[in-house]
Amino acid sequence: YITPTAITIITLSIIMGTILTMSSSNWLMAWIGLELNMLATLPIISKPKTTRASEATIKYFLTQAIASAMMLLSSTTNAWQTGNWDILELKNKFSTTIMALSLMMKMGAAPVHFWLPEVLQGTTLQTALLITTWQKLAPITLMYMISNNIQPALLMSAGVLSMVVGGLGGINQTQLRKTMAYSSINNLGWTIMIMALSPNLAIMNITIYIIMTTPVFLMMKNTSMKTLQNLTTTWTTSTAMTLSIALLMLSTSGLPPFTGFMPKMLALNELITQKLTTLATLAIMTSLISLLFYLRIAYLIMMLTPP
Repeated sequence: YITPTAITIITLSIIMGTILTMSSSNWLMAWIGLELNMLATLPIISKPKTTRASEATIKYFLTQAIASAMMLLSSTTNAWQTGNWDILELKNKFSTTIMALSLMMKMGAAPVHFWLPEVLQGTTLQTALLITTWQKLAPITLMYMISNNIQPALLMSAGVLSMVVGGLGGINQTQLRKTMAYSSINNLGWTIMIMALSPNLAIMNITIYIIMTTPVFLMMKNTSMKTLQNLTTTWTTSTAMTLSIALLMLSTSGLPPFTGFMPKMLALNELITQKLTTLATLAIMTSLISLLFYLRIAYLIMMLTPP
């Protein structure tokens, strides 16, 4: 049992940590914000007294700690070479690469995504919502700030890899939390890929994803859905909610005329404008893979809903 005082302190720390990171211009302050945020999240993940939750907490802690160490290494190397701790002055090639990888690890993008599905599966739906939405704000803001200095090839290859991993990983899942984790990796892929060309578009993409995924998690919590099996039985008790989940899933997959189609269309438009047609084709192909598992969820709901 966590006391109300502890809950207040934890909530404030999570909010303060993210705000501190997002508003700082110095690498050390940004790092402190991320650490504060991470340490406050640990008791929340370990709140259910199960071995699974404890395992998830350890996995989360270790990956975030490694990412933090990489972040310190990167900023220190840069400060050592340039004499500058300013976030916007990350000019050293080695530093930018290590920093980009560290931020990808913090938000759970491929190739350092391995912790995300495991941690989400081991925790409650509210915590899963926190990790897939709020916890991504700070690293994405930092990536946005240094996007001019990261090699575009790194961002684009990580983006495509995330799309492939997110698509293929989600296909075989029956657990909804793991499906949502792979959905998150897939969407991060789009965000990271377009970050190289149009950072503002990347921010729009992740914002729309957060707006769409929040109600899905809240409705899953409300009807205590955990597996695809539950999904097929909940329409009897809450039809409107189950239908909403189906529509939100289709939207997240990027099908027109839903909202989720817009950022993908703009991203593809940007890629083609920059003469990166091969990358655009690759992105569409990987989007088809992920469409498979979104459609499966929507199909299960639509087919079993009474006329």
